[in-house]
Amino acid sequence: MTSKERVQAALERKPTDRIPIYMWFQPQTTRHLADLLGVPPAVVPDVMGNDVKQAWVNNNYAMEGIVHDRDGEGHRDAWGIVWEKQGAFNQIVHYPLLDAAPEVIDAYRFPTGESESLLRQMEPVVAAAKDFFIGCDVSPCVFEMSCRLRGMENALLDLLTEGDDLLARCGDFSVRLAKDACQRFPLDWLWTGDDVASQQSMMMSPAVWRRSIKPHLERVTAVGKNHNLPVAYHSCGAIADIIPDLIEIGVDVLNPIQSNCPGMEPERLKRDFGRHLTFMGGVDTQGLLPNGTPNEVRRETSRLIETLAADGGGYILAASHTVPPETPDENLFALYAQAGLSSEELFDRAADWRKRHQG
Repeated sequence: MTSKERVQAALERKPTDRIPIYMWFQPQTTRHLADLLGVPPAVVPDVMGNDVKQAWVNNNYAMEGIVHDRDGEGHRDAWGIVWEKQGAFNQIVHYPLLDAAPEVIDAYRFPTGESESLLRQMEPVVAAAKDFFIGCDVSPCVFEMSCRLRGMENALLDLLTEGDDLLARCGDFSVRLAKDACQRFPLDWLWTGDDVASQQSMMMSPAVWRRSIKPHLERVTAVGKNHNLPVAYHSCGAIADIIPDLIEIGVDVLNPIQSNCPGMEPERLKRDFGRHLTFMGGVDTQGLLPNGTPNEVRRETSRLIETLAADGGGYILAASHTVPPETPDENLFALYAQAGLSSEELFDRAADWRKRHQG
């Protein structure tokens, strides 16, 4: 099966030759795997069996798509947010609307003039559309974008005032990018998202989420549905309370399934929502991958596959976050072995790439 066929079959609950895979690696992990496999870093996802290719076209590109080599290096993005590399990730060190007066917030304009350059990130992705499952990521869509502009404390306080104008404009920008991407590119799904929960509970009450965030998120998901595309949604944390709402507004794929959070147990999710959702994620990157034994990784990966693909599909193997660099090689290879890709096959894939591209 091609990667495109494999993911599509999983979405339709049809048999596949192996479980589909979509794994994210921290930049340092990617560099290590590139050295280990003898391929360029950009090739690592393909060699490691990723079946999905997608690109960030909203502010997540500014956060994750621009990689700095050293701590303290950074950049200012088109939204006026200043990012600085701190450890493995870029972190915000300046929020453009942190202490802004209401009239300044009202006057803020999203970078619509940058839409073309943002959408250009899709060009290398769609070049592989024949074989791979192609997605476009328009997140953060609503609340998380407001957090990046105002800071989380202010964004949460804004919810209490029911002043939804900034949230609406965050949604407007995601809708615009989604419409342009769906019209221009041969997409297989539209990727949306907002982190709205901690590892224990929602950051706001479900009622507030339904009142202030859900209507704008629904406008984004509607773009995908209007183009007959599955819609994927990402939020870390304990979001069980709003999963029925996500299904209601058209979400088909839920990520990243932090299964150690209350209400996010794989058995419960499959039982309660498996008829409506495909699940993607679940492999713990906080404890299991960096600190577990290979046998523990094998057991947990098998449990996830057997549980979340119990009806013959409906699961894409992925981690609950980016795979950290402290993950032992043997743990990563144990995970892949349970997915049907042995370490020998991974090294063979790398050798094949070198043969085809290096002579």
